[in-house]
Amino acid sequence: MTSISSNNNHNQQMRIMRTTVMKKMKKNSSSSSNEEDLYHVIHKVPHGDSPYVKAKHAQLIEKNPEAAIVLFWKAINAGDRVDSALKDMAVVMKQLDRSEEAIEAIKSFRSRCSKQAQESLDNVLIDLYKKCGRLDEQIELLKRKLRLIYQGEVFNGKPTKTARSHGKKFKVSVTQEISRLLGNLGWAYMQKSNYLTAEVIYRKAQMIDPDANKACNLGLCLIKQGRFDDAGSVLGDVLQGKIPGSEDDKAKNKARELLMEVKAIQPPLELSDIVGLDDEFFNGLELLMNAYAPGRSKRLPIFEEISSFRDQLAC
Repeated sequence: MTSISSNNNHNQQMRIMRTTVMKKMKKNSSSSSNEEDLYHVIHKVPHGDSPYVKAKHAQLIEKNPEAAIVLFWKAINAGDRVDSALKDMAVVMKQLDRSEEAIEAIKSFRSRCSKQAQESLDNVLIDLYKKCGRLDEQIELLKRKLRLIYQGEVFNGKPTKTARSHGKKFKVSVTQEISRLLGNLGWAYMQKSNYLTAEVIYRKAQMIDPDANKACNLGLCLIKQGRFDDAGSVLGDVLQGKIPGSEDDKAKNKARELLMEVKAIQPPLELSDIVGLDDEFFNGLELLMNAYAPGRSKRLPIFEEISSFRDQLAC
């Protein structure tokens, strides 16, 4: 009897020990898994060992952009997350001053990407064109994106869409997107010294979704045209906090700097500096404004000024 009782106790103790060991192993495994998940979240590196994962590891962990580009190419050729691989590779190339190469890569391989990826690739292309000073291509792409919005092919009839920037998702409204694109378009025309066209575009953008940064650019357009009183009025609105975003120190400083420039004597522009508006584009822009700014004036005074100015030229 004593022997049987002793054996039962021994077996019970063994079961308890096994259970304890299994619990510890499970806990350690869970802890290790949690640490691994946390690592990927912190460093924004996906799981796995595919070419794309290795490329992101080289880009974000090893800080080796050249190696990352090689691995992104491997991912594209292997069909591994091509949408993300092409876009990420172009961004890394831009950081290495290889923007021309990035442009050609997107143009050559975007056909392998999904329909959903095309808009984000366009956004990358716009930045690359701007970086390379390829203004005509930048302007044409911005106009095409505005046409697509007007045709309802971007937001699919919805008032907002989900966008992504630096790994974070956020909502963008139709008016915000139109205003952003118009702001970029206005800046591109500024670089071409087509200040009257840029002014019209910036005024349209401010009608839809005003902000202090575009107001400062509008002020610069007016300064370039020698219209100092108008420029002072626009920039004064920024300093007085009348425009959204005026509380930003960068916007305030920019407005102050431009107001100081207003005080300087500037020669008037020659007639040739303020002609060359794109009639077809502005007719389309009027339709876009009618669709997305229904509570506002359908035609800015500037258009009447342009029309009368042309009439004078015709005479």
